[in-house]
Formats: sequence, structure tokens, C-alpha cells
Amino acid sequence: MSPLSRRGFLAGTTATAAAFGLSAAATTAARADTRAAATLYIASDSTAQTYNSGYYPQAGWGQTLPPFFTSSITVANHAIGGRSSRSFIEQGRLAAIHQVIRAGDYLFVQFGHNDATTTNAERYTPPADYKEYLRDDYIRATRARGATPVVVTPVSRRSYNASTGQFNVSFPAYVDAARAVAAEEGAPLVDLSALSRTYLNGIGPEAAKQVFLWLSPGQYPNFPDGVSDDTHFQQNGATQMSRLVARAVARLGLPLSGEVRPTTA
Repeated sequence: MSPLSRRGFLAGTTATAAAFGLSAAATTAARADTRAAATLYIASDSTAQTYNSGYYPQAGWGQTLPPFFTSSITVANHAIGGRSSRSFIEQGRLAAIHQVIRAGDYLFVQFGHNDATTTNAERYTPPADYKEYLRDDYIRATRARGATPVVVTPVSRRSYNASTGQFNVSFPAYVDAARAVAAEEGAPLVDLSALSRTYLNGIGPEAAKQVFLWLSPGQYPNFPDGVSDDTHFQQNGATQMSRLVARAVARLGLPLSGEVRPTTA
């Protein structure tokens, strides 16, 4: 399918949105008459996903984000593993958000990890198409509903230069595309790629194992054989990434910025 310029596609998928359960539990509280001042929706992948107790200590930054905001903000985390900017649209997941998002709400969008998977046709999205999806479907279509889109560059992996110990830019073509489209559209940007890399450079590759899902055999019942995962986070790492996101939001000059808890700094 060509990049969705594509309004007909989004309109057609709204009827299927309820099938994913995305507009029910995640948003019910915010839709009531006593709704919070604003809802912060997250469209993303497994790095931001909310995991149930069967995956503990694995967590995504969207899962650990709510405590960094006041009670006026409801976080509706629609992030789900294995999705790219394109497949999130094609499966009706963005339409599910657009069904319920309202004026004054926010949509945080972070993709890139799965878009870059050239070996998986369902996920792969060339950087040029990724940029167009961000522009047309995430930024412009969200603004058309009176809500504010916030572009988030893809969070860093535990990938570093063995000689220097400095962390590499993960998915650089997608980072550049996200920065460019945010600048072109005047959309708020959380440069989580740069922020996470600075943080990881500060603690070093070995300490970063406590950020990512590096677990010893027998350390946690949910991972009896242990795991060495340089992409996903354990709860501590997800919390640190959430802190970086919240700090960046505090500097954006949005109404949402005033809802970041002072202790975040």
C-alpha cells in the first residue's frame, strides 16, 4: 500500500477500532463527564508498551510515564509491540485513538524500531514513507481533531562503539526524518534519541545492562533462563526513559508542560 494520503483508509478503519479494545479500558476514565484536564495518548511500539505482571520486570516508557504528571493528566498508552508507523495505521490502531481524542488532548508518537526491519515486509517502512505517515496521519490528522501531536524520536538501543564506549545513534535515518518533519510542521519534538544516548553515555555500557532487559538465570520467575536484550527495558530503565520524556515536555512550552511534576527534575 502506498503512503496514506489516505483519508479514506483511516475513515474505513474506524469501524474496526473497537475490535482491538483500544478505545475502552485505556480511555474510559478520560471520556467521562468528570474527565481529566487532558489525555496524553501514546502511539508506539514495544519500547513504550505496557506489560502485565507476567512480564515483570519488563516495562515500557509509556507504562512508567503517568507518575511524572499531575493527576490532571490521564495517560492512555496504546503502544504495542511489533508495530511500525505504517502497520499501526493499517491495523486501525491510530483510527481507534482518533475516534476518542478531543481538543486539548495530546498524541505522542514514537516509531522507528520496527520501521527499520527490512526483513519483515509487514513492518518495514522506508524513511521517506515513515516521514509521510508522521506528517499526514499522525501530525496533521491529529491537529484536525483539535489535539496536539508530539513527535518522539526513537529511543536508543544498547548499541555502542566498543573502542570508545560511546553509544551509537540507533536508527539514524528515522531519527533524522522525525526531526525534519517536526521542524517542517512546527510540531513539538521530544528528541528521545539524543536524550537517551546522553544518559547512556553518562552511565556506560555495563551499567546500561540495568536499564535494558539483561537478567541472570533465576533472577526473576518470569525469565527463568535469564535474558540479554539490548532493545527493551526493565522497570528501572523504563522509568529513566519516562523521566527524560517528562523533562523534555516541561521545556516545550505547552499547557501540558505545566503538568509535569516538579520532582521530575
